[in-house]
Amino acid sequence: MKTILITGATSGIGKSTAELLAKQGNRMIICGRRTEALESLQSELSQYTEMFSLKFDISILKEVEEAISSLPEEWRNIDVLINNAGNAHGLDPLSAGKTEDWDSMIDGNVKGLLYVSKMIIPGMKERNSGHIVNISSVAARQTYANGVVYCATKKAVDVISDGMRLELTEFGIKVTNIQPGAVETDFSLVRFKGNSEKASAVYAGYAALKAEDIADAIAYCVNAPKHVMVSDMTIYPSAQSEPRTIYRK
Repeated sequence: MKTILITGATSGIGKSTAELLAKQGNRMIICGRRTEALESLQSELSQYTEMFSLKFDISILKEVEEAISSLPEEWRNIDVLINNAGNAHGLDPLSAGKTEDWDSMIDGNVKGLLYVSKMIIPGMKERNSGHIVNISSVAARQTYANGVVYCATKKAVDVISDGMRLELTEFGIKVTNIQPGAVETDFSLVRFKGNSEKASAVYAGYAALKAEDIADAIAYCVNAPKHVMVSDMTIYPSAQSEPRTIYRK
Protein backbone atom coordinates (compact mmCIF):
# COMPACT_ATOMS: atom_id res chain seq x y z
CA MET A 1 0.00 0.00 0.00
CA LYS A 2 1.34 3.40 -1.02
CA THR A 3 0.38 6.94 -0.01
CA ILE A 4 -0.39 8.78 -3.24
CA LEU A 5 -0.99 12.50 -3.75
CA ILE A 6 -2.69 13.49 -7.00
CA THR A 7 -3.45 17.01 -8.21
CA GLY A 8 -6.45 17.80 -10.38
CA ALA A 9 -8.22 14.78 -8.90
CA THR A 10 -11.83 15.87 -9.33
CA SER A 11 -12.27 15.34 -13.07
CA GLY A 12 -10.90 13.68 -16.19
CA ILE A 13 -7.65 11.76 -16.00
CA GLY A 14 -7.09 12.77 -12.40
CA LYS A 15 -10.42 11.43 -11.20
CA SER A 16 -10.10 8.16 -13.10
CA THR A 17 -6.60 7.67 -11.74
CA ALA A 18 -7.70 8.41 -8.18
CA GLU A 19 -10.55 5.91 -8.53
CA LEU A 20 -8.34 3.14 -9.88
CA LEU A 21 -5.50 3.58 -7.40
CA ALA A 22 -7.94 3.83 -4.49
CA LYS A 23 -9.62 0.58 -5.54
CA GLN A 24 -6.17 -1.01 -5.57
CA GLY A 25 -5.91 -0.17 -1.87
CA ASN A 26 -3.57 2.81 -1.88
CA ARG A 27 -4.02 5.65 0.61
CA MET A 28 -5.09 8.67 -1.45
CA ILE A 29 -4.58 12.40 -0.99
CA ILE A 30 -6.83 14.03 -3.56
CA CYS A 31 -6.27 17.68 -4.45
CA GLY A 32 -8.39 20.17 -6.35
CA ARG A 33 -10.01 23.60 -6.30
CA ARG A 34 -13.66 22.61 -5.82
CA THR A 35 -14.74 21.72 -2.28
CA GLU A 36 -17.96 20.00 -3.29
CA ALA A 37 -16.26 17.82 -5.92
CA LEU A 38 -13.48 16.87 -3.50
CA GLU A 39 -15.96 15.94 -0.78
CA SER A 40 -18.01 13.87 -3.22
CA LEU A 41 -14.99 11.94 -4.49
CA GLN A 42 -13.65 11.39 -0.99
CA SER A 43 -16.99 10.01 0.12
CA GLU A 44 -17.22 7.76 -2.95
CA LEU A 45 -13.74 6.28 -2.56
CA SER A 46 -13.57 5.98 1.21
CA GLN A 47 -15.24 2.58 0.90
CA TYR A 48 -12.03 1.26 -0.65
CA THR A 49 -9.24 2.93 1.31
CA GLU A 50 -8.17 5.81 3.54
CA MET A 51 -8.78 9.18 1.92
CA PHE A 52 -7.64 12.74 2.60
CA SER A 53 -8.46 15.83 0.55
CA LEU A 54 -6.72 19.17 0.08
CA LYS A 55 -8.35 22.21 -1.53
CA PHE A 56 -5.91 24.59 -3.21
CA ASP A 57 -4.94 26.16 -6.52
CA ILE A 58 -1.62 24.74 -7.73
CA SER A 59 -0.78 28.03 -9.48
CA ILE A 60 -0.74 30.00 -6.21
CA LEU A 61 2.43 29.24 -4.26
CA LYS A 62 1.06 30.32 -0.87
CA GLU A 63 -1.96 28.03 -1.22
CA VAL A 64 0.29 25.11 -2.22
CA GLU A 65 2.60 25.64 0.73
CA GLU A 66 -0.20 26.07 3.26
CA ALA A 67 -2.22 23.09 2.02
CA ILE A 68 0.61 20.57 1.89
CA SER A 69 2.08 21.83 5.17
CA SER A 70 -1.31 21.23 6.79
CA LEU A 71 -1.15 17.47 6.19
CA PRO A 72 -1.34 15.50 9.45
CA GLU A 73 1.88 13.70 10.40
CA GLU A 74 0.49 10.31 9.40
CA TRP A 75 -0.11 11.56 5.84
CA ARG A 76 3.22 13.29 5.20
CA ASN A 77 5.25 10.35 3.91
CA ILE A 78 4.09 10.54 0.31
CA ASP A 79 5.27 7.62 -1.81
CA VAL A 80 3.85 8.76 -5.16
CA LEU A 81 3.19 12.27 -6.47
CA ILE A 82 1.04 12.49 -9.60
CA ASN A 83 1.28 15.97 -11.14
CA ASN A 84 -1.90 15.80 -13.17
CA ALA A 85 -3.49 19.25 -12.79
CA GLY A 86 -3.16 21.52 -15.79
CA ASN A 87 -5.15 23.32 -18.44
CA ALA A 88 -5.45 24.52 -22.03
CA HIS A 89 -7.05 27.86 -22.86
CA GLY A 90 -7.83 29.15 -26.30
CA LEU A 91 -6.74 28.06 -29.75
CA ASP A 92 -5.47 31.29 -31.24
CA PRO A 93 -2.36 32.37 -33.14
CA LEU A 94 0.20 34.19 -31.01
CA SER A 95 -0.67 37.51 -32.65
CA ALA A 96 -4.25 37.21 -31.41
CA GLY A 97 -3.63 35.27 -28.22
CA LYS A 98 -5.02 36.42 -24.90
CA THR A 99 -2.31 37.02 -22.32
CA GLU A 100 -4.61 35.85 -19.54
CA ASP A 101 -4.83 32.47 -21.33
CA TRP A 102 -1.05 32.32 -21.59
CA ASP A 103 -0.67 33.15 -17.90
CA SER A 104 -3.18 30.48 -16.91
CA MET A 105 -1.39 27.77 -18.90
CA ILE A 106 2.09 28.73 -17.77
CA ASP A 107 1.02 29.15 -14.15
CA GLY A 108 -0.86 25.85 -14.03
CA ASN A 109 1.06 23.54 -16.34
CA VAL A 110 4.58 24.64 -15.40
CA LYS A 111 4.77 26.70 -12.23
CA GLY A 112 2.08 24.70 -10.44
CA LEU A 113 3.88 21.44 -11.17
CA LEU A 114 7.09 22.95 -9.81
CA TYR A 115 5.43 24.37 -6.68
CA VAL A 116 3.88 21.04 -5.69
CA SER A 117 6.98 19.02 -6.53
CA LYS A 118 9.19 21.32 -4.46
CA MET A 119 7.04 20.60 -1.41
CA ILE A 120 7.11 16.82 -1.85
CA ILE A 121 10.62 16.04 -3.12
CA PRO A 122 12.58 16.80 0.09
CA GLY A 123 10.69 14.09 1.99
CA MET A 124 11.28 11.57 -0.77
CA LYS A 125 15.00 12.38 -0.74
CA GLU A 126 15.17 11.91 3.03
CA ARG A 127 13.57 8.47 2.70
CA ASN A 128 15.56 7.54 -0.43
CA SER A 129 12.31 6.42 -2.02
CA GLY A 130 9.48 7.78 -4.10
CA HIS A 131 7.89 8.12 -7.52
CA ILE A 132 6.85 11.25 -9.41
CA VAL A 133 4.48 10.96 -12.36
CA ASN A 134 4.13 14.04 -14.56
CA ILE A 135 1.33 14.36 -17.11
CA SER A 136 2.65 15.98 -20.27
CA SER A 137 1.09 15.66 -23.75
CA VAL A 138 1.91 14.65 -27.29
CA ALA A 139 1.76 18.41 -27.86
CA ALA A 140 5.28 18.41 -26.42
CA ARG A 141 6.44 16.20 -29.29
CA GLN A 142 5.14 18.30 -32.15
CA THR A 143 4.14 21.97 -31.95
CA TYR A 144 0.92 22.84 -33.76
CA ALA A 145 -0.33 26.17 -35.04
CA ASN A 146 -2.62 28.15 -32.73
CA GLY A 147 -1.51 26.09 -29.73
CA VAL A 148 2.03 27.40 -29.37
CA VAL A 149 1.90 28.37 -25.70
CA TYR A 150 0.14 25.17 -24.65
CA CYS A 151 2.70 23.12 -26.58
CA ALA A 152 5.49 25.09 -24.95
CA THR A 153 4.16 24.39 -21.46
CA LYS A 154 3.98 20.67 -22.14
CA LYS A 155 7.48 20.71 -23.64
CA ALA A 156 8.52 22.27 -20.34
CA VAL A 157 6.96 19.34 -18.48
CA ASP A 158 9.11 16.97 -20.58
CA VAL A 159 12.26 18.95 -19.77
CA ILE A 160 11.39 19.19 -16.07
CA SER A 161 10.79 15.43 -15.98
CA ASP A 162 14.20 14.79 -17.54
CA GLY A 163 15.81 17.15 -15.04
CA MET A 164 14.05 15.53 -12.10
CA ARG A 165 15.30 12.13 -13.23
CA LEU A 166 18.87 13.42 -13.46
CA GLU A 167 18.69 14.90 -9.97
CA LEU A 168 16.67 12.22 -8.17
CA THR A 169 17.62 8.78 -9.47
CA GLU A 170 20.54 8.55 -7.03
CA PHE A 171 18.03 8.95 -4.20
CA GLY A 172 15.95 5.97 -5.35
CA ILE A 173 13.19 8.22 -6.73
CA LYS A 174 11.53 7.22 -9.99
CA VAL A 175 10.30 9.83 -12.47
CA THR A 176 7.75 8.98 -15.16
CA ASN A 177 6.57 11.33 -17.91
CA ILE A 178 3.23 10.45 -19.54
CA GLN A 179 2.32 11.94 -22.95
CA PRO A 180 -1.36 11.32 -23.77
CA GLY A 181 -2.73 11.92 -27.24
CA ALA A 182 -6.40 12.82 -27.80
CA VAL A 183 -8.33 11.98 -24.62
CA GLU A 184 -12.06 12.66 -24.42
CA THR A 185 -12.45 14.64 -21.19
CA ASP A 186 -13.46 18.22 -20.36
CA PHE A 187 -10.10 19.32 -21.81
CA SER A 188 -11.58 20.74 -25.02
CA LEU A 189 -14.60 22.19 -23.23
CA VAL A 190 -12.21 24.24 -21.10
CA ARG A 191 -10.07 25.18 -24.09
CA PHE A 192 -13.11 26.46 -25.98
CA LYS A 193 -14.53 28.35 -22.99
CA GLY A 194 -17.53 26.07 -22.55
CA ASN A 195 -18.48 25.86 -26.25
CA SER A 196 -19.76 22.27 -26.29
CA GLU A 197 -20.21 22.20 -30.07
CA LYS A 198 -16.55 23.00 -30.72
CA ALA A 199 -15.46 20.63 -27.96
CA SER A 200 -17.50 17.73 -29.32
CA ALA A 201 -16.07 18.24 -32.82
CA VAL A 202 -12.58 17.47 -31.51
CA TYR A 203 -13.64 13.90 -30.77
CA ALA A 204 -15.99 13.32 -33.73
CA GLY A 205 -15.46 10.51 -36.22
CA TYR A 206 -13.04 8.32 -34.27
CA ALA A 207 -12.62 6.56 -30.93
CA ALA A 208 -10.62 8.88 -28.69
CA LEU A 209 -8.79 7.69 -25.61
CA LYS A 210 -10.75 7.66 -22.37
CA ALA A 211 -9.51 8.95 -19.05
CA GLU A 212 -9.55 5.35 -17.82
CA ASP A 213 -6.98 4.41 -20.48
CA ILE A 214 -4.47 6.89 -19.09
CA ALA A 215 -5.29 5.82 -15.53
CA ASP A 216 -4.44 2.23 -16.50
CA ALA A 217 -1.07 3.38 -17.85
CA ILE A 218 -0.29 5.40 -14.73
CA ALA A 219 -1.22 2.45 -12.51
CA TYR A 220 1.11 0.19 -14.51
CA CYS A 221 4.00 2.60 -13.95
CA VAL A 222 3.24 3.07 -10.25
CA ASN A 223 2.90 -0.68 -9.65
CA ALA A 224 6.04 -1.70 -11.56
CA PRO A 225 8.68 -3.61 -9.56
CA LYS A 226 11.17 -1.54 -7.56
CA HIS A 227 13.95 -2.10 -10.10
CA VAL A 228 11.76 -0.97 -13.04
CA MET A 229 11.30 2.70 -13.94
CA VAL A 230 9.15 3.68 -16.90
CA SER A 231 10.76 6.97 -17.88
CA ASP A 232 8.47 8.05 -20.73
CA MET A 233 5.22 6.76 -22.15
CA THR A 234 3.37 8.11 -25.21
CA ILE A 235 -0.22 6.97 -25.67
CA TYR A 236 -2.29 7.60 -28.80
CA PRO A 237 -5.77 6.45 -29.76
CA SER A 238 -5.40 4.02 -32.65
CA ALA A 239 -6.80 6.61 -35.07
CA GLN A 240 -4.07 9.15 -34.28
CA SER A 241 -0.69 8.85 -35.97
CA GLU A 242 0.96 12.00 -34.59
CA PRO A 243 -0.21 15.07 -32.64
CA ARG A 244 -1.73 16.84 -35.65
CA THR A 245 -3.09 13.86 -37.60
CA ILE A 246 -6.26 11.96 -36.69
CA TYR A 247 -8.04 9.69 -39.18
CA ARG A 248 -11.78 10.19 -38.91
CA LYS A 249 -14.57 8.12 -40.43
